Amino acid sequence: MEIDKADIRIINTLQENARTSLEQLAYITGLSSATVQRRVKALRDSGVILREIAVVDPDKVGQRMSFVIMVELERERLDQIDIFVRRVVKEPQVQQCYYVTGEADFCLICMARDMEEFEEMTHRLFFEDTNVRRFRTSVVMGRKKVGLGVFLGGAN
Repeated sequence: MEIDKADIRIINTLQENARTSLEQLAYITGLSSATVQRRVKALRDSGVILREIAVVDPDKVGQRMSFVIMVELERERLDQIDIFVRRVVKEPQVQQCYYVTGEADFCLICMARDMEEFEEMTHRLFFEDTNVRRFRTSVVMGRKKVGLGVFLGGAN
């Protein structure tokens, strides 16, 4: 799918607020509401827009602790990587998982109510019949910027 300046404006606006009305998007882009509706549908159908979610304040729902975990696997065979990824994807406390280069093989961003809940998660992910050689955890001291937005310039 080729993305033009109007699509970029639509994408950037929806990344800020997925509840922006078609009328507001039409005003921002200078297009008709019907055209904007077709473009948004095309962006969704093509997979440019993967999903629209609610962003929840973790403190207000009792998830006060965040962790960055660097994981090193014992064996880096494709089947072992796949097993680890499937385990991580099923774990609800893992927010993000990145396959990375360097000393570690994976970087995980996780949340927990407290250290006890975090420890239970580490047992499930890293100690119960796993291929994990070691993991290193950093406790997040403060959230300074959180987001999954993809910067798209060129819409001005």
